Amino acid sequence: MPQEALPFPSGFVWGSATASYQVEGAADTDGRGRSIWDTFCDVPGAIVNGDTGAVACDQYHRYPADVALMASLGLSAYRFSVAWPRIQPDGRGAANQKGLDHYRRLVSTLLENGIAPYVTLYHWDLPQALQDRGGWPARDTAYRFADYAGIVHDALGDVVQHWITLNEPKVSSHAGYGSGIHAPGIRDLDQRNRAAHHLLLAHGLGLQRLRAGGGQLGITLDLSPVEPAGPAEDDVAAARRVDADSHGLFLEPILTGAYPPGLLDSSFVAPGDLELISAPLDFLGVNYYRRVLVRAVPDGHLRAETVLPPNTPVTSVGWPVQPEGLRDLLVGLSARHPGLPPIYITENGAAYPDVVGADGQVHDPLRVDYLHRHLLALRSAIEAGVDVRGYFVWTLIDNFEWAEGFTARFGIVYVDHTDQSRVPKTSAGWYGQVARSNAVPPP
Repeated sequence: MPQEALPFPSGFVWGSATASYQVEGAADTDGRGRSIWDTFCDVPGAIVNGDTGAVACDQYHRYPADVALMASLGLSAYRFSVAWPRIQPDGRGAANQKGLDHYRRLVSTLLENGIAPYVTLYHWDLPQALQDRGGWPARDTAYRFADYAGIVHDALGDVVQHWITLNEPKVSSHAGYGSGIHAPGIRDLDQRNRAAHHLLLAHGLGLQRLRAGGGQLGITLDLSPVEPAGPAEDDVAAARRVDADSHGLFLEPILTGAYPPGLLDSSFVAPGDLELISAPLDFLGVNYYRRVLVRAVPDGHLRAETVLPPNTPVTSVGWPVQPEGLRDLLVGLSARHPGLPPIYITENGAAYPDVVGADGQVHDPLRVDYLHRHLLALRSAIEAGVDVRGYFVWTLIDNFEWAEGFTARFGIVYVDHTDQSRVPKTSAGWYGQVARSNAVPPP
């Protein structure tokens, strides 16, 4: 006798997630200004194959069809980001009404299809004009963000209930200003650390501005369990350093109002900053992709490097597939922070080398297995008492995947980037069945 599907809590939210620069395209349309990613994509060798997001998935024009796709799958929510350069082409001043009108149309179409909008205000596409004035290492950028957040909330607050200030500030600071592998491509430890603090300050100022207008407010962090590669004390210490630099630097000030000791130069932390940063959240967004295994090395800022665990399958971008890490992360978070707000898994997914088969379909059994096992781990965390309210698969459609260009396919819907045609993959049908039934098949 077949086992019954395993239910999720009543009212659990099933959605998909995207980001503006990765899917919208229309880079020169309706008054949009340039972002740091437009500039970074012009740097020879910065992006695989010289790809850019100038056209991306053309969702700026094709959103009605993409919304219809989501509706056909039975999804109840869509997490998307607003492109700051569409709203304020120079990062400051009056709003570009055509940009606001676009998002109003998108939200209206979502609501007409029974899909709740979850709006991320910043998913990495800083207006280039603000970078020219110093970018995130400059304190003024945090205040410009608060102004921008207020403009968008004033325009959409009557129809949008869920707001995310920032997506993955660690990546914005560490990859954008530290390693330089993301826009704006700077490699400077001091700028990286200033950017981290000013991103968090932007979150706090944004919360203050949004709270006056109402809605459910949160932030999204990318989190992973960090573990030593072996029992040696050097490896254990290296793992602690990486965990503090990757997670403590962001989680602690948000949840406790203090940075981990000795981690950040306090000269640019002004009185009142941490009170703003630690203002109460209505929810915490968690992006999970993998565990992090660390061993000690003699050189580098953290004297540590990430290694792959032995005998573990990896995705096409080389990330180990470790679904049990999602449960461990959530249970650990809940145990360490008893007052933790409700959680949404705002991203989780995998890239595989998908192709259209002879039958015209895209069969992706590895992704189905990935999602299945991660949802089982998520359900286990919920059963252990973690308050998780929803799950957003990354991502709806194959998109411009930052430095990987179009080579990394994370979507549950295949996109042919020559003609923008969409083909739902096997995983789309599988995930749609989960969403419609609010239950996951047994192992």
